[in-house]
Amino acid sequence: MADWRRLAKKLALADGRIDTKETRIIKEALLGDGKLDKSEFEFLIELRRGAESVVGEFDDLVFAAIKPVLLKDGSIDAGETKWLKSLLMSDGKIDDREKKFLQSLKDGGSGHAPEFLEWLTSLGL
Repeated sequence: MADWRRLAKKLALADGRIDTKETRIIKEALLGDGKLDKSEFEFLIELRRGAESVVGEFDDLVFAAIKPVLLKDGSIDAGETKWLKSLLMSDGKIDDREKKFLQSLKDGGSGHAPEFLEWLTSLGL
């Protein structure tokens, strides 16, 4: 039996980047039912990590999926900070879109872990 998840990932990343058309297809497939389950969320993260580059719309899709999960309890803890760093720093830098997302996390909660706040301060946020 074929491994459809691996096949989809291979197709999406065939040229190393996720473009607008691929983002539209992924969004339609994963969010067609109005919700994102854990497996689908992990798939989005795998795609983002595996891509050499992604269009802003794909980041928007990923960030929109991640934000409610991270802020479910109202704050970003040390473990979530570590995970965010590994996700966002996979290319060695934080771009403006990622900074905007991090600021929205900061503004969207309270009582964040010192590690999260220190990281944001180091980024000028």
